[in-house]
Amino acid sequence: MATIDFLILANHAEVQNGLLYMSGGGWSDHHRPVLPGQEALPISSFGLGVGVLVPWTETNQPHSLSVAIEDADGKVLTEMMASLTTGRTPQLAPGTEQRAVMALSFNLQFPIAGGYSIVARVGAEVRTVDFRVLDHPIAAASARITSGTSQ
Repeated sequence: MATIDFLILANHAEVQNGLLYMSGGGWSDHHRPVLPGQEALPISSFGLGVGVLVPWTETNQPHSLSVAIEDADGKVLTEMMASLTTGRTPQLAPGTEQRAVMALSFNLQFPIAGGYSIVARVGAEVRTVDFRVLDHPIAAASARITSGTSQ
């Protein structure tokens, strides 16, 4: 059975030539800039690196992956579905697992500061990573030169 090897939150994640590249990876606190007296910026952008281990006997067949972001009450804010198929190279020793890597990008509005979870599923396997959204007050002068979000 395919299993989820890792889930890593990052400022940015992408896959090129089968390799996962991340910038600002491994955080658990997402800081939203907030001007005094105003609400947090509406959209948060971040990436997720995902690794799936595929057993030798399950290569060359599709596997469905779903990744959801849930609030502390289990309400799904967004969900992505993907299909992955990993083949066998001729040099691969019989019985060897294959690791498939994926990068997902999110642009999401978190309704409130607080606890959230990334919930990934492949087959019957479920893996969860918890993180927090924290409001980070910034001065009005800083807001003119700051764009996006900071982690």
